[in-house]
Amino acid sequence: MNKLSHTDAQGRVAMVDTSAKPTTTRRAVASARVLMSPEALAAVREARTPKGDPLETARLAGIMAAKRTADLIPLCHPLPLTHIEVRAELRDTCVYLEAEAATNAQTGVEMEALTAASVAALTIYDMCKAIDKGMTITDVRLERKTGGKSGDYVRKV
Repeated sequence: MNKLSHTDAQGRVAMVDTSAKPTTTRRAVASARVLMSPEALAAVREARTPKGDPLETARLAGIMAAKRTADLIPLCHPLPLTHIEVRAELRDTCVYLEAEAATNAQTGVEMEALTAASVAALTIYDMCKAIDKGMTITDVRLERKTGGKSGDYVRKV
């Protein structure tokens, strides 16, 4: 069995030592969908949601969340983010969210992008739950990443 990267010789949880790794430019994009009723989508589209603009609030929440990823995910390295952007788009049956994170560091930013997309989706739910409590958050996933030892990754639909 291969040695797990987040355990020490005694099998205890441990943070990976990245001190010997080179600093490289790394970028990751993650996405999420919030499926909702036609009524809820219309309310978002027509700017008549009771709590204000859910798309802009979700964008801000995702950015803030990316900056706090190491506080939320055990053993995740705190990273100096050089860029974080959250995009929100209304589609036929959902709000589609995409989060992009970048850094110059010794480890990747996949978790920051995934955290941003997840929290943005949760924020959409919170902002629209007065209209539709049956919303579903789905398809939280890494779309692509660049940089680092493992190389580039692009999701194949």
